[in-house]
Amino acid sequence: MPVPNRPGLRVTASLTIPHAELSWRFSRSSGPGGQGVNTTDSRVELSWHPASSRVLSPYHRERLLDRLGARLVDGVLTVAASENREQLRNRDAARDRLAAEVAAALQPPPPKRRPTRPSRGSKERRLKGKQVRTNIKQLRRPPTD
Repeated sequence: MPVPNRPGLRVTASLTIPHAELSWRFSRSSGPGGQGVNTTDSRVELSWHPASSRVLSPYHRERLLDRLGARLVDGVLTVAASENREQLRNRDAARDRLAAEVAAALQPPPPKRRPTRPSRGSKERRLKGKQVRTNIKQLRRPPTD
C-alpha cells in the first residue's frame, strides 16, 4: 500500500524498507471507538520478513536476526497498533514502531565494561555514612542505666 511522497519506510539514513516488503493487516480494535466501534477495522498489524529483505546487507541481516530472534514468528517481525480510534493514526504508529525496533536492533553493541575498583575516597565516604547512621540509631535507643 504505497503512501504518497514516501518511497518506503525510512529506518535510518542508510536503510529504507520498500513498501513492497511490508504487509498490512487490519482488524477490529478493542477499546474506545464510539458509534463505529463494531464497524471499523482500526487495529493495524504491520509485518516485515527481514530474512528475505533485499535492502539488508548480510552483516545487517545477521545482526537483525540475532537481536530480534525472540520477536520473530516464523521469521516475520510484526508490530501492532490499536491505541487510536482512526486507522490512519494506527498505521503511522505501527510504521514508527517497526522503524524504531529495526533501528534499535541495528545499533552496534555497547562497549565492553571495564571492571574498576572503588576509589579510596569513595570507600571512606561509604564507611563514614555508615558510621553516621549507626550514631543516629544509637541515639534513638532508650538509655541503659
